[in-house]
Amino acid sequence: MSTLRFAYTIIYVPDVVATIEFYEQALGLQRRFVSDDGSYGELDTGAVTLSFASESLADHNLPDGYQPLRPTDKPAAFEVAFATDDVAAMVDRAVAAGAALVTPPAQKPWGQTVAYVRDLNGVLIEICTPMSD
Repeated sequence: MSTLRFAYTIIYVPDVVATIEFYEQALGLQRRFVSDDGSYGELDTGAVTLSFASESLADHNLPDGYQPLRPTDKPAAFEVAFATDDVAAMVDRAVAAGAALVTPPAQKPWGQTVAYVRDLNGVLIEICTPMSD
């Protein structure tokens, strides 16, 4: 039996290059790859790759359609989470780069500090402290 591992999260967006640039500025992530035609890009996030693909690629891959993400709609029922030791500073950086603040940093009952912002496409981003063991 082959081993299965979580390899990618791919989010379909209107503008892959602008999205990659946003994550570089807002969160300090490094670009791993962007296709020459700008239809696909990846960020270096560690073990799992965060990728963005164009909505035209979604149209091709998902012939029965899909629900596009838009910043004017309510957030979709998923989030992309990033852990940091300084949540407040990262939230400030993200907002300065154009993220929309959803909820400011707050300590959860289990001790983790968590905040939420949305990217330029409306993707919900959790910025949190690492979970303690």
